[in-house]
Amino acid sequence: MKILVINCGSSSLKYQLFDMDQEKCLARGGVERVGSPDAFMTHRSTGNDKVKRDVDAPDHERGLKYVFDALVDPNIGVINSLSDISAIGHRVVHGGERFAGSVLIDEEVMRALHECQDLAPLHNPPNIMGIEACRRLMPDLPMVGVFDTAFHQTMPKEAYLYGLPYDMYVNHGVRRYGFHGTSHRYVSRRAAMLMKRPPEEICLVTCHLGNGSSIAAVKRGKSVDTSMGFTPLEGLVMGTRSGDLDPAIVSFLCEELDKSASEVVLGYLNKNSGVLGLSGGLSNDFRDLERAAEEGHQLARLALDVFAYRVVKYIGAYAAAMGALDGIVFTAGVGENSSTMRKRICERLQIFGVGLDNEKNSVRGLEQIISTPESRVTVMAIPTNEEIMIARDTAEIVSSMGA
Repeated sequence: MKILVINCGSSSLKYQLFDMDQEKCLARGGVERVGSPDAFMTHRSTGNDKVKRDVDAPDHERGLKYVFDALVDPNIGVINSLSDISAIGHRVVHGGERFAGSVLIDEEVMRALHECQDLAPLHNPPNIMGIEACRRLMPDLPMVGVFDTAFHQTMPKEAYLYGLPYDMYVNHGVRRYGFHGTSHRYVSRRAAMLMKRPPEEICLVTCHLGNGSSIAAVKRGKSVDTSMGFTPLEGLVMGTRSGDLDPAIVSFLCEELDKSASEVVLGYLNKNSGVLGLSGGLSNDFRDLERAAEEGHQLARLALDVFAYRVVKYIGAYAAAMGALDGIVFTAGVGENSSTMRKRICERLQIFGVGLDNEKNSVRGLEQIISTPESRVTVMAIPTNEEIMIARDTAEIVSSMGA
């Protein structure tokens, strides 16, 4: 069975084609700058060099046609016909409370997705555009929606409710939803395998650390709390996002900057804050900040310290909330690759008996236990793989249909 995974952003789309018999990625790539005259496509099949081409992609549908053409191209393709694809799995950022798991996309699901647009105005519209384009291009192919929010639907009310009048939740859906759920689900399962323990027996804190960052408390295989909230702005300090702050700061900034609330939230807090803002505008790339900090740049060092401190606070809070801490997982761009950031964080966790093996911690982009044998908490670096989770869910749903 071959499953195509699609992830559409506002001006881009990414794809991977999997052979699920071996869970092998046959090809991957994407179309960048959709809607721009300088749009381009990248495509790489297993064992071959990456191909880059300029394309005319005024919209996602045209971009997807280039993807389909590349997959069957006699020179760079990996399948003989589009009929070789059994289904398409789509990443969808927000599923609200309607979806606690992945679902086969039909008209009812599409209506629900449109209803969720107000909850994720930056993310869901391009996700929906990608689905609708695929349905027009391949109307007979089963399609599955896999939601970033679904894994966190097991949170109890005391974890997801805000201190607002209850009718704001009942009538307007204002609550913590959480994001990066597919990543947290994947790495928590891999962590249980590395620890050689059933997921139902362990309490984990999974740290998805990158330009966008979130932490989840995973108790006995289920998410019971997470740092991102009603939107991905809440939680950790991130690349360009402020993370947690006093809500009164929004009205203060509106007055000081002479901007509307939406301008402050969407522009200032989402795009100009985080480690970018803390570093004095130096960079939102943690690699740049680490190099600058080594060279004595004080604001770069400060930004990294603030980030690490926030991560430590969440790990401690979630250990208390779960009543136990068996493992800590680092994943995503920073979590997988930055040994220095992992060390910054773990050095502040000695109260939990965390012991880091410096030699093992030097790993980049590989799955490995990086704590010492004596450490009371198992610390792991695990590369995330959201695409294979989407492919697995899609294959499972399609198989249950008898396809």
